[in-house]
Amino acid sequence: MNKFFDFNHPFYRPLWIRVLIVVLTGGWGIFEFIAGSPFWGTIFCGTSALAFHSLFIAFDPREPEAPADQAKGDETK
Repeated sequence: MNKFFDFNHPFYRPLWIRVLIVVLTGGWGIFEFIAGSPFWGTIFCGTSALAFHSLFIAFDPREPEAPADQAKGDETK
């Protein structure tokens, strides 16, 4: 089963993309709090916290390993 967000996708490998995602979502959350929308501020700050954890703390920048049957070149399906 696939994850809802696949943070190990090659799109997230460059550092600038990971920083940009965290800064934009956190900044938008702060903007929402300043604008008087605590619900949306909480949603965006929570998203920023999830992105920070997934993209910096639990992030594995290595290439994902291919399944064993594909690694051997076994095409018998």
